[in-house]
Amino acid sequence: MRRLITGMIFPWFFPLSYMVCAPVAILGVMITGRQDFAHRIGRFWSGLVLGACGIEVKTKFLGPKSFDGPVIFACNHASQMDILVLYRALPVTFRFLVKKELFNVPLLGLAMKKAGYIPIDRKNSRAAVKSIKKAADRLKKGASIVIFPEGTRSKDGRLQSFKEGGFMLAIKSGCPVVPVAIRGSHKVLPKGAFIARPGRIDVTVGKPISVVTRDKRLTRSEISSMVYQELLAMLAGKE
Repeated sequence: MRRLITGMIFPWFFPLSYMVCAPVAILGVMITGRQDFAHRIGRFWSGLVLGACGIEVKTKFLGPKSFDGPVIFACNHASQMDILVLYRALPVTFRFLVKKELFNVPLLGLAMKKAGYIPIDRKNSRAAVKSIKKAADRLKKGASIVIFPEGTRSKDGRLQSFKEGGFMLAIKSGCPVVPVAIRGSHKVLPKGAFIARPGRIDVTVGKPISVVTRDKRLTRSEISSMVYQELLAMLAGKE
């Protein structure tokens, strides 16, 4: 019965609730001048959708629950539900690094712009570099960033190969990278599906990986490899 109810609720509740919350976030940022206002609305919206659909989010921390400064959260990606899940699971205010095309979607694009999300053009390397520099500046000013190194959603929940561009953020900013494993989201809302299912999603927040040590600065490939191995272990439950 819960599955039937979720199937009936999600297709209309998800877009309707967004159409209500997004203008509030946009107006709130314009009035207050604070982008973290949009983040608070995002957390509220995610709680509404997840609660209405019977989706439970459980978070486990392998390292600290708070951070001394901004970090880069590197997450696996298997569902559109991951965005909502991260709003509930991560304990800090953050911005997303997202593909440029989404900024062309009416209302969504404006909401993301006001919230401080950073567009990245994967088809234009020069533009992508500029986006990375912009994101690095945000990090230096104190805003944590979420990236999805796989570049697209996994169809079966298995970790795909990484695109290393996002890890340039760590090199340019010197900020640590925190692996975040999301398990179960592909079962709740698989790639290409429009009807969600009730269920539980487990999020494991790993230990920060320092990209700058006393002896050396890690390369982009080294960071990518370390994060990939950490995510593989966490997704397999081998923390």
